[in-house]
Amino acid sequence: MASGIFAILDDIAALMDDVATMSKVAAKKTAGILGDDLAVNAEKASGFASLREIPVLWAITKGSLLNKLIILPIAFLLSAFLPIAITIILIIGGLYLGFEGAEKIYHYFVPHQHSKKEEIKGAKSKEEILAIEKERVKSAILTDFILSVEIIIIALGTVVGEPILQQIIVVSAIAILATVGVYGIVALIVRMDEAGYALIEKSDEQAGFKLSLGKFLVAALPKVIKGLTFIGTIALMLVSGGIFVHNVEFIHHLIPEAIPSIIAEFVVGLIFGFAAFLVVQLFLKLKKSFTN
Repeated sequence: MASGIFAILDDIAALMDDVATMSKVAAKKTAGILGDDLAVNAEKASGFASLREIPVLWAITKGSLLNKLIILPIAFLLSAFLPIAITIILIIGGLYLGFEGAEKIYHYFVPHQHSKKEEIKGAKSKEEILAIEKERVKSAILTDFILSVEIIIIALGTVVGEPILQQIIVVSAIAILATVGVYGIVALIVRMDEAGYALIEKSDEQAGFKLSLGKFLVAALPKVIKGLTFIGTIALMLVSGGIFVHNVEFIHHLIPEAIPSIIAEFVVGLIFGFAAFLVVQLFLKLKKSFTN
């Protein structure tokens, strides 16, 4: 009896060791998208009045959890009964991520007509502000859904061929990390300026540590968000290119071995991203010409 219990405990320990190892690999593979998820949501949750930042972020977090609950069972069913669908979804997602990265690069050189902060400041009534808030939340949840699909599929891709129990544990752990970790960090980021203002108010001196730190936090918030956006764009291209390099043999064999993988993946991501961006822009122009 005792030996049977020890055998079960040994099996559980071995399973958890395998899960921990695979979770590390999956986390590394999804780190790029998690970085972009962080940048996107920090941008979408900022710019509101102080009292509305956390409610907006909480609404997005609940939507993100619902997204994961929808995506996870579908992903496991596809992995079990139609594994080729995982690769197809990966490639489609790679195109989307490349397109999103190319769009960000394009808008960096060709600025938007108006920023989202200006849109909020231009709103007069409470109803207008709440309507803008609702649209921002919906947009963030939709973006989260697409990124969640990619996070879960990429994580699943690292454990395809493993027993289904290990797949469920590893991918579910990454999904939870993607929500709790990302939105927890976003909450800290968007409250940086409020923490800074609180330190400035509590400072009794004209040039003390609290005052300096408070001013630093207030000034740092927009720079942190811009920095995350830049890093997220690079990550998008790397993840996109990596999907094509590792899942399309023709592309994999085209790349000379002398080229470092990080450069090859970034260039491939740029090529496919801007190709997708040009196709979408052409489609929008054709649609506009037909509707006018």
